[in-house]
Amino acid sequence: MALKAELDAIDWNILKELQDDGRMTNVELARRVGISAPPCLRRVKRLEETGIIRGYRALLNAPALGLDVVAFCLVGLHHQSDAELKAFAEATRQWPLVRGAWMVSGDSDFLLHCVASDLASFQGFVIEELTSTANVDTVRTALTIRQVKDDGLVAI
Repeated sequence: MALKAELDAIDWNILKELQDDGRMTNVELARRVGISAPPCLRRVKRLEETGIIRGYRALLNAPALGLDVVAFCLVGLHHQSDAELKAFAEATRQWPLVRGAWMVSGDSDFLLHCVASDLASFQGFVIEELTSTANVDTVRTALTIRQVKDDGLVAI
C-alpha cells in the first residue's frame, strides 16, 4: 500500500490512540506513545494540517436518542454522467436521515447509510424523497437487525 504521507511508528501510534479515544489530553497521548508533550502536540498539529486527522466528534448512541432504525439503501441512477452523479451526491447532503453516502461500483451507483426514529419515518423518506429524486432509477433497501462491529473506519 502506497502512503500519501510520511508517517513513522510514533505517528501511527498517535493515530491509533486518537481513533480509540479522541478526548484524551495531549499529556496522556504523549505518555501512551512514549514521547514528551511538546513534540507530541507538534505531531498532532501536523497530522491535522495535512488532513490525515480530519476532525474530532462524539460517537452518539442512536437507540438511546430514539433513533432505532438503521438501514442501507442501494441507489441506481438512470444516467451516470459526471453532472448527474454530482447532483445526486449533493442531494444526499440535504437529507438529515442519510448519515453516510458512498458512490459505489457495480449494479448500484450509491450506498446510503440511513438512521431514522422508526420504520414509518424511514419508509416516508424512501418513498417521498429518495425515489422521487430526479434521475433515481432503483432503490433497494436493507434494514439492519443489530450491529455486530463498530471499529473506526481506518484499521491501524
